[in-house]
Amino acid sequence: MQPMSTASRKPTARLLTKPVLAWASWDWGSAAFNAVMTTFVFTVYLTSDAFGGETYASEVLGWGLAVAGLLIALLAPVTGQRSDVGGRRKLWLGVNSLVVALLTAMCFFVFPRPELLIFGVALIAAANIFFEFAGVNYNAMLAQISTPHSVGRISGFGWAMGYVGGIVALIIVLIAFVQPVVDWFGSNTADGLNIRLVAVFSALWFLAFALPVMFAVPEIPRQERADKLGFLASYELLFRRIKAIYRTSPHTIFFLLASAIFRDGLAAVFTFGGIIAAGTFGFELSEVILFAIVGNVIAAIGAVIGGFFDDRVGPKLVIIVSLIGLLIAGTAVLVLGASTYEVFGVQWTGDTTFWVFGLMLTLFVGPAQASSRAYLARLSPRGEEGEMFGLYATTGRAVSFLAPALFSLFIGIYGEQRFGIIGILVVLFAGLLVLLPVKPPAKVAPAVVPAP
Repeated sequence: MQPMSTASRKPTARLLTKPVLAWASWDWGSAAFNAVMTTFVFTVYLTSDAFGGETYASEVLGWGLAVAGLLIALLAPVTGQRSDVGGRRKLWLGVNSLVVALLTAMCFFVFPRPELLIFGVALIAAANIFFEFAGVNYNAMLAQISTPHSVGRISGFGWAMGYVGGIVALIIVLIAFVQPVVDWFGSNTADGLNIRLVAVFSALWFLAFALPVMFAVPEIPRQERADKLGFLASYELLFRRIKAIYRTSPHTIFFLLASAIFRDGLAAVFTFGGIIAAGTFGFELSEVILFAIVGNVIAAIGAVIGGFFDDRVGPKLVIIVSLIGLLIAGTAVLVLGASTYEVFGVQWTGDTTFWVFGLMLTLFVGPAQASSRAYLARLSPRGEEGEMFGLYATTGRAVSFLAPALFSLFIGIYGEQRFGIIGILVVLFAGLLVLLPVKPPAKVAPAVVPAP
């Protein structure tokens, strides 16, 4: 395969450049889907009593996301491979982003009725699929706008922009739809109108901030014989390449497997965080959003700090420390629960538990996510970033049913939402154990990838 030209990649060691800012704008916009739709607002609405109760609805949502993960696992690497070969990385980023926006907007039609739970879950699950497809191409662009010495900072900056975008979006949602400062039709709570309009707002927000990357980051060049590879043949090529990568750089495969597990746990922290806040700790929607705003501030700070250390001590240590922090915080939330305790004569309430240890969770999620992306960017052969991040998405989604399924399983076993946290902790701990023997990027030989 022909390597990507240096000119087309426009790598930079600087942070505040036009390509980097435009690239990070997509992360900013994506927060409307991640923070508003799948974490703190719409899924909280979807798992409320209006849809059958938080326990039942949470279980259905978990299984729906598990099915979505399976489909992503089957399709993501080939979509990344074909966008690399065809020189259409930016095109498919745009197409998939548009589909996510359309599916998000369709959530307007999810009225608060039990019979519409499946419809709502299906929309969120489908949007997750196309969001991951978009993310494959988006993450691959990291190699086009960074150097090996700046990839950690730029990846961390992107995640931080996502969290800050989430803060702004959540504040708008709070003051315009949930606790409006002015009386307007969008504040009407009848038939969940205000929350259904949040879906429309999220779609428009995501679409608007996804546009800059389409203009500021150049498309990768088309590779030879791009049209001669059929869809099924792409899978044959994929398996040949995985074998070749394993032979020449086995720790690249080991990292993909380790990150698959712990990233599923990271995703579950955000996916089910708002649901647990409302269902287990009794937070009102406005309180959930307030927590989300503060949590995103903490997460943004964590991502920036993590990116700083990533370029100095390497991504592996950043990820390990982050996973240990997550396990400690998650265990505290599980064990303490919503009960009230007396500590040295001072009352420690369930609200205090969730605010303290919930914010601790957000502090460590950002660095783990950003350093994981930077880790693979350092390992990816030039010109193959899309396929590598396709494998990144696939290996992640190959086990992405784990955290949702275990979350639902433990709810079913104990009959209480709080115990779903056990499933998330199991996945995070397993990911940590698998990561420990994996060599850091500086000690991993570059992979040799065969041409089609």
